[in-house]
Amino acid sequence: MSHEPRVRMPLAVHLLALAVFAQGTSEFMLAGLVPDIAADLGVTLADAGLLTSAFAVGMAAGAPLMALLSRTWPRRATLTGFLAVFVLAHVVGALTGSFAVLLATRVVGALANAGFLAVGLSTATALVPERAKGRALAVLLAGTTVACVAGVPGGAWLGQLWGWRAAFWAVALVTLPAIVAVLASVPAAPGGADAPAAGARTELRVLRRPRLLLVLLLGALVNGATFCSFTYLAPVVTDVAGLGAGTVPALLMLFGTGAFLGVRISGRYADSRPLPLLTGGGVALAVGWAVFALSAAHPVAVVALALVQGTLSFAVGGTLISQVLYAAADAPTLAGSFATACLNIGAAAGPWLGGVALTAGAGLRAPLWLSAALVTAALLTAATAGAATAVARARRGDRDGRDEPAPAPAG
Repeated sequence: MSHEPRVRMPLAVHLLALAVFAQGTSEFMLAGLVPDIAADLGVTLADAGLLTSAFAVGMAAGAPLMALLSRTWPRRATLTGFLAVFVLAHVVGALTGSFAVLLATRVVGALANAGFLAVGLSTATALVPERAKGRALAVLLAGTTVACVAGVPGGAWLGQLWGWRAAFWAVALVTLPAIVAVLASVPAAPGGADAPAAGARTELRVLRRPRLLLVLLLGALVNGATFCSFTYLAPVVTDVAGLGAGTVPALLMLFGTGAFLGVRISGRYADSRPLPLLTGGGVALAVGWAVFALSAAHPVAVVALALVQGTLSFAVGGTLISQVLYAAADAPTLAGSFATACLNIGAAAGPWLGGVALTAGAGLRAPLWLSAALVTAALLTAATAGAATAVARARRGDRDGRDEPAPAPAG
């Protein structure tokens, strides 16, 4: 049996993952800093949770906008510029004593992150063969998962040692070598020599496709579930499971380890067997969040489920991102921005829903139950869409059969 040769990832793809690591640390690190920020700036826990939503809103709105604005700009200069703005936003965030200013820096940082990720996804997938998009995406997402494993717990640890501002300074410093890496490895051309042949309007028309819209909706729901629980994981660990504050970085690291494993699973199977991974993984993910909610008072269960849910969330979420790129393959500039936008719509809605539940007095387990509900909604949506497609195909088959002459009887 002949096997397709394994694709060697270009160095530029791996170095882009370094920048994604710095940005992923910024996006996720508030999971361990929300209580400290709330106490320091005199706001409620739910209000501090909005910092995660603000970042996600900036990412969701900024991804297509930044991708459209920069579609003909030189890639290297564009990626470097976005990273420079990202660094500046974190410096201002580390210095401010105003919650409103901190909120604004999260939006600005998110816009820069969105622009970088949209261009970076397009750049990475353009550097590999068509059927290796899932693998290239897995390398890029590895930067995010390493952020979960090392950057996010490290941010929580810095916050406990020197205050939450130290984590913002750390993100700014870690981004600096990422800028050097981008300058050294990414091709300078855009734009000009390798600009996409399709115009912006042509690329935007892919949003009319039902399959693409369905995958975008599923990605938003699954990522909403992930961020709904992840944002409020620290108080669940300390106040529900009764573990000490010092265990929060370790639990975040465990979740991140699961995320790393999930991305590896996605990278291996997303290109070849996406449906079994999405179906089986989706069901397990919904059940896992419900079990987490029921057993959140038991430390052993919390430890185990942090790893399991991190794995399932990123295996399913990573596969959905690759399906967005395939469904929008003829929108090479904007496909990455569509994936970024849908995931961050979920990342904005999830913490907001969790905050609403907390404000309403539903208890600290409420975000876990909401996560189970969001994944269940994704499964039901996918099943309904699949059933509708099957019925439509059956009706087309009946029509085609009536239009054709009946086959002659055998014999």
